[in-house]
Amino acid sequence: MEKINGTGVSPGIAIGKAFVIKKAEVAVSGILLKGENEVIANVAAFNNAIEVAVNELEVIKLSLAGTDFEILETQIELISDPQIAEDVIEKIQSERKTANDAVIEVIANVVEVFESMDDEYMRARTADIKDIGSRILKHLNNTKTNTARFKPDSIIIADDLSPSDTITMDIKHVNGFATRTGSKTSHAAIIAKAKGIPAVVGCGDSLSTIQNDDVIILDGTSGLLYIDPAEETINEFRLKSEIQKQQSEKLKALKNRPAITTDGKKVMLSANISGAADMDDVHENGGEGIGLFRTELLFMDRTSFPTEDEQFKFYKQAALQSKGKPVIVRTIDIGGDKQLPYFNIPAELNPFLGYRAIRICLDQTDLFITQLKAILRAGVFGDLLIMFPMISNIQEVRAAKNILEKAKEELLAENIPFKANMKVGIMIEIPSAAVTADILAKEVDFFSIGTNDLCQYTLAVDRMNEKITHLYDPFNPGVLRLINNILEQGRKHHIHVGMCGEMAGDPLAALLLLGMGLEEFSMSASSIPTIKNTIINHSEADAKQVYRAVMTMDSSDEITAYLKAQFV
Repeated sequence: MEKINGTGVSPGIAIGKAFVIKKAEVAVSGILLKGENEVIANVAAFNNAIEVAVNELEVIKLSLAGTDFEILETQIELISDPQIAEDVIEKIQSERKTANDAVIEVIANVVEVFESMDDEYMRARTADIKDIGSRILKHLNNTKTNTARFKPDSIIIADDLSPSDTITMDIKHVNGFATRTGSKTSHAAIIAKAKGIPAVVGCGDSLSTIQNDDVIILDGTSGLLYIDPAEETINEFRLKSEIQKQQSEKLKALKNRPAITTDGKKVMLSANISGAADMDDVHENGGEGIGLFRTELLFMDRTSFPTEDEQFKFYKQAALQSKGKPVIVRTIDIGGDKQLPYFNIPAELNPFLGYRAIRICLDQTDLFITQLKAILRAGVFGDLLIMFPMISNIQEVRAAKNILEKAKEELLAENIPFKANMKVGIMIEIPSAAVTADILAKEVDFFSIGTNDLCQYTLAVDRMNEKITHLYDPFNPGVLRLINNILEQGRKHHIHVGMCGEMAGDPLAALLLLGMGLEEFSMSASSIPTIKNTIINHSEADAKQVYRAVMTMDSSDEITAYLKAQFV
């Protein structure tokens, strides 16, 4: 029996036979066009491919709803992007490239921009770009689509699954899937969760050894694949699968139950979203609010900055669909490693420490005021709060608040309704902010701890560098002490403290954070039932005991082992 490690992105156990999908790569021909007639013909062929591709997506979209619908909406916008069309046509006309070669090069350039981003969610959008490129090339070259039907109990093995592959897949006979690439925020992962299909991504080149009809056990929780296991192992996992299904039904029943410990401590469980389309999942999983509304997506999928009215509609839609629940809107976090193709920022040697987030906003005040005005206007339609990211000192907070006041003054002068008393908070994700939380607490209404960057900056670990990712550890005593100080200062100064980093959705961390006094856990919507289950089955006294024990330990290995033992 062979065992392959990946990243579990959709829980559950699948047992079946491998169905290997191999996609043919379209290669650059290197052919140069010889005359004007060939140039005109290639431009026409490209425009026709775009038109056919959009029509194809529109037809597919008619039969969809929810997350699937939203993904195809995004793809239609991307495939119709005038900037992509201009770049392709420019290569055809000026460089005499064939339409095939021009599309491949332009798509590769856009993919490179997205893949260079630190934000995992935005990196995962490269799948959309690759997908629209493949769709255009398919119609450009009249390539036939593989329409093979899956056999019963199939486990799909693929290099990657594009968004449209996953959406249009006939899952009647699909038990699960595993891919060589991918992450927790890839569309394949999102759709797998939505459809309840166990899935493992990021398995690496080990998947290439799997052949059609190999017997597979796929564990979407642990991220493990077992190839050609013994009958005894298969029976063991069948039993585990039955237990997991019973547990899943139990968690579904918690939807409307508040997150209260056995001794009466109430905790708020919120979700992280990137747009109003994510709200359905929040409500379905019993989320009590939005602890992080990422606004970057509106800025990414376009060729120019969104106007104030475009932003207003985007935030208003989320406010309305929140059904009165609080929504913390993080102001734009771009720059450094999150490049916008229409916003020229010079390349930086260390983008993680560069020109980004609040630093751009305080420099580009027109951009900042436009966003703040849109958020303030949308606040009339729901309980919106403003949060500034990447704060490192008190001066930045004061400067941002002054610009916020200017935005209010402009709205007053324009006689436009807005929420004047909107609460203002900051993300604490830089060690200097964590250490001076007592100073910052005097200037804001709430803190939100961003553990992803706080961990990265505290430990000096680039979490995208495979050679040192093992050092990226939120249970490092140094990281935990910083988190503890933030929570202590929040209590001392009577301000709300939440957490919106990955640690908030980690079941292993739940009791520790509860014992530290965390008031709001914000995570992916699908993680809420699991964290809720931990909270309602323990007392605050239990959690405080865990906290006191952990804070005496001197290594993350000891801490992790101790926390795992609490679940035995």
